[in-house]
Amino acid sequence: MTKQPARFNFASAPDSWGVLDYPGPSWDQSYQKMLDEMVIAGYTGTELGPYGFLPTDPKLLETELTPRKLKLLGSFVPAVLSDPASTKVVVEHIRKVGGLLAALGAPFLVLADAQSEWKQVAKVVAEAAKVTEDFGLDLVFHPHVSTFVETMKETEQFFDVTSGTGIGLCLDTGHCAYAGGDSAEEAEKYRDILRFVHIKDVNETVLAEARRQELNFEQAIELNAFTIIGQGSIDFKEFFRVLEKNGYSGWLVVEQDVKFDAPKVPPVESVAASLRYLEHIVGALVA
Repeated sequence: MTKQPARFNFASAPDSWGVLDYPGPSWDQSYQKMLDEMVIAGYTGTELGPYGFLPTDPKLLETELTPRKLKLLGSFVPAVLSDPASTKVVVEHIRKVGGLLAALGAPFLVLADAQSEWKQVAKVVAEAAKVTEDFGLDLVFHPHVSTFVETMKETEQFFDVTSGTGIGLCLDTGHCAYAGGDSAEEAEKYRDILRFVHIKDVNETVLAEARRQELNFEQAIELNAFTIIGQGSIDFKEFFRVLEKNGYSGWLVVEQDVKFDAPKVPPVESVAASLRYLEHIVGALVA
């Protein structure tokens, strides 16, 4: 196996198996098989995915993860940041998920916008941060395609508005590229608050076609806008050079958003190829 800096730890996530944020056919697949395939592919951690897909009982989930030597990293919380009522919804979700994450020592809670107007953003985030801290979790924000915090300008405005809350950045390389940004530049810009990373790669040709057809995000996924890491357009050599220079330490979650039951490449093969490429990239940093 390629030598790599110890501070870069790679995890996978259920969305690489097509698991959607809401119950449906993608939830009917065997999560045990999915976890086994993560291990086969060489990963040492996983995100929870949508609450309810993996076991929600801490003891049961621990019996699934511990024998496989998989670290649980966190969970995703969507929030309508513009709606005052969303504060209650977000807090209730955090309380529901927080105990599960805390029981298994997961470090992160990932917040993303469903849609927003700026005057409510800081209030919602501040309350979410306070409740998250009660569970010993680190709240990070994920700029996301098809929301009001998607572009580089919107991301900058979000962190300006929420600067007093202590929230960090979860940088997703695929969503960044999808929104027209450069992941290495964003990693440098937010180096002081970059605390979590999602790794995706994008097929620029497919993405251009999705834009031409004015497809939504799920339709772009079905068109295979995301690809195996290293086979797309993102310059991961430069991205990891920036992480290395700035001393980033922690987890990077490899995701390849695919349509359930219709991937071009079986998920276990896709995530394994992605990990091999990333190990080669980071190994070159210490060669």
